[in-house]
Amino acid sequence: MGRLVSSRLWGATGAIVCGFAVIAGAYGWHSLESDHDMRQIFMLGVQYHMWHGLALLVVAWLADGGGRSATAAAAAGLGFLAGIVLFSVNLYVLAVTGEPLISGAAPIGGFALMGGWAILAVSAILRKPA
Repeated sequence: MGRLVSSRLWGATGAIVCGFAVIAGAYGWHSLESDHDMRQIFMLGVQYHMWHGLALLVVAWLADGGGRSATAAAAAGLGFLAGIVLFSVNLYVLAVTGEPLISGAAPIGGFALMGGWAILAVSAILRKPA
């Protein structure tokens, strides 16, 4: 995990992921205004996308501590990224095309997000006090 344990990398990744969530939200809100149900599905994806983008900023903070805490934080970050792609992106594609990108990916993405939170808790526990 060497290079992945970088607070700068995770901070930048979190900011970029959040920026894309804003773009996705604007797109979904304006382009799907005539289809309420698909708009709701899309916006659910945006909501999870943004929350987990913000979680990546917590990953950056915990990765700054070094040691096993930083390694666990990086693992949590990878879980969040996988979850965003498998859950949110799958919902985006479903809402726009009527078909999921990968059938059954959303539940797997949800488990990746839950796993990310569990690993993030471990990272926080392992973090040495300043």
